[in-house]
Amino acid sequence: MLFFQANAQTELEEAKQVISESNDVYFRAFKEHNASIFVDRYAEDCLIMAPNSSSFEGHDGALDFFGIAYDTIGLRGGKFTTTNIYGLGDGYVVEEGLWESLDKDHKVFDKGKFLVLWKKTAKGWKMFRDSFSSDGKLN
Repeated sequence: MLFFQANAQTELEEAKQVISESNDVYFRAFKEHNASIFVDRYAEDCLIMAPNSSSFEGHDGALDFFGIAYDTIGLRGGKFTTTNIYGLGDGYVVEEGLWESLDKDHKVFDKGKFLVLWKKTAKGWKMFRDSFSSDGKLN
């Protein structure tokens, strides 16, 4: 039993490091208008569950989401603040946190919270399920 606990702890620590590095790179995709940086954050079978929208599935969906965020919404940067990471074992962890979105003038135009289910894939830790919502007022 001790071996499994140590292994799960090692997996969690590895995931925390990768998540931190991925979060540092994520918004660079928007600063550089480079969709491949964005898509590479996600597992091939990912699901992005944006508010007020249908879900975006797989790498094609992630690419579609990037286009909407960049071209329609005007996202050019942002910041993630991870508040907790929970180890689930068997190659999955959940990240909980806050986000801010920046426009072309580097001003915050939206902020909110997120939950991301990360999955360990053959290509490393990737976002498998990404769900987020704005802190804007409910109508």
